[in-house]
Amino acid sequence: MRLEVGHIFIKDIQFGAESKIEDGVLYVSEEAVKEVVLEDEHIKSVKFDIARPGESVRITPVKDVIEPRVKVEGRGGIFPGVISKVDTVGEGKTYALKGMAVVTAGKIVGFQEGVIDMSGPAADYCPFSKTVNLCVVIEPQEGLETHVYEKAGRMAGLKVAAYLGEAGRNVEPDTLETFETKPIFEQAAMYPDLPKVGYIHMLQSQGLLHDTYYYGVDAKQFVPTFMYPTEIMDGAIVSGNCVAPCDKVTTYHHFHNPVIEDCYKHHGKDINFMGVILTNENVFLADKERHSDMVAKLAEWMGLDGVLI
Repeated sequence: MRLEVGHIFIKDIQFGAESKIEDGVLYVSEEAVKEVVLEDEHIKSVKFDIARPGESVRITPVKDVIEPRVKVEGRGGIFPGVISKVDTVGEGKTYALKGMAVVTAGKIVGFQEGVIDMSGPAADYCPFSKTVNLCVVIEPQEGLETHVYEKAGRMAGLKVAAYLGEAGRNVEPDTLETFETKPIFEQAAMYPDLPKVGYIHMLQSQGLLHDTYYYGVDAKQFVPTFMYPTEIMDGAIVSGNCVAPCDKVTTYHHFHNPVIEDCYKHHGKDINFMGVILTNENVFLADKERHSDMVAKLAEWMGLDGVLI
């Protein structure tokens, strides 16, 4: 699969009468995004704030962070199986709004964390202190069960990100990057003298507030499978984990998986990056053994010389 990612650099966000991008500024119609969020009857109210780098602002409790993107060429749409229909993504052309993020916030249940400081000593430890953030602060209807509210909050962020991504559909990107992974036999033949390396990508799948979604499917419900790395870069995986620090891999992180990005940098130079084996983090011993065996079988079938886990 061959994916081109166009980067549209956003230097500021401002509220305006219509949603559009002009001279690097994203103008957001507050009424339009409010309408998008309040389509869900489980959400009582929503408000929006803009947090810029260097401001004396703390965002908490953060649920998810999402980079707005739009599919402009090729099969499928953004967030397949969740926002768009279940079509395989990872090829064609996608535009990303760089330098900004959609941040969902709101208390869900029990002990909550997730802090973004836009200035001060803690800002150095969070990448999202350096992005211009549109904060989506949601309030649920009274008496909702926790899992219902969690889904409503998750969907609110993805809907807003998809809506804002559309503002970039007809904008000429500032830069364009190309990533490609061929079918397995073709890829192996391209660099026969380089070690064939795969990435074993484990998704959080340990229950409410600790889940991840693959083409809209809860990761607890699938067995290990092969993925083209470009599928992940194109929105096939979204976050549903939002409690403790070790369980907070945002949707933004899936778009910008550092292992995938580094493997592509080395691809064709000192490794032959063959692709991703997708699995999950299981709770029960039998599931751990089953999935470990399946991952090992896939690695052997792919003829890998090494894996990153």
